Amino acid sequence: MTVEHNPLKQYFRRPSIYLKLPSSGRYYDPNVIELPESGELPVYPMTAIDEITSKTPDALYNGTAMSDIIKSCIPGIKQPWNINSIDFDAVLIAIKSASGGDDLEITSTCPKCEDNGSYGISLVGLLSQLKAGGYDTPMQINELEIKFRPLTYKEMNEASLGQFEAQRIFVSVESEENTEIKSKKIQDALKLVTDVTMKILSQTIVYIKTSSAFVDQNEYILDFLRNCDRNTYVAIRDYNTALKEQTEIKPLKIKCVACGHDYEQPFTLNTTDFFG
Repeated sequence: MTVEHNPLKQYFRRPSIYLKLPSSGRYYDPNVIELPESGELPVYPMTAIDEITSKTPDALYNGTAMSDIIKSCIPGIKQPWNINSIDFDAVLIAIKSASGGDDLEITSTCPKCEDNGSYGISLVGLLSQLKAGGYDTPMQINELEIKFRPLTYKEMNEASLGQFEAQRIFVSVESEENTEIKSKKIQDALKLVTDVTMKILSQTIVYIKTSSAFVDQNEYILDFLRNCDRNTYVAIRDYNTALKEQTEIKPLKIKCVACGHDYEQPFTLNTTDFFG
């Protein structure tokens, strides 16, 4: 007898919710996502193995845990590493909702009375906020037309690892007493931050079009970012930041349970906090 004929198969987990991606499946190669005709991906609750995986710090840190959990809970996503930043938060929220219900409890400190209260937020409500953003419209700056795209999960994870390495260097500087070594470490950390930032920005650019050329090679785009004037670089960086902000969860509106003060709190999804 093989597992395909397991008489307990009817008791296996079933989809708890169905997810419509904010991007509607755009920006993907056909082999990344197998989207049903309905346009909604079935989302299964996490298994016991997924729960164990979600509590493995190293696997969460390097991204493999999240990739494995996405494959397990949303089988329609064939290549989790290629899920883009538009859809990634929606995928995390959907898996969390399918596995533990719609309510998520957070703690928040009131800026007025400093009470540290607990508040429940609706995961479905968070999902409804997520939008695709304006990635279809190129940026026009002087004679340049610049087309952007959202980062993939793999690129986001690599960027996080680079930023973590820079933070590690900065922390090590604090205990360094030798002035010359300390200065060298600070320079190394700043160079790493700059390199990571430039690389991330270059990866978000699909092409740069001029009156005489169409450039889509990443090495040329990265070279351009390193050598263009500051005003051009800042305009490109800020435009990309604005595109990214269009796809993010808006700050939560909270009424303090202690004093009634209304305030907003940013909400950022962190895979370690969300599933760990």
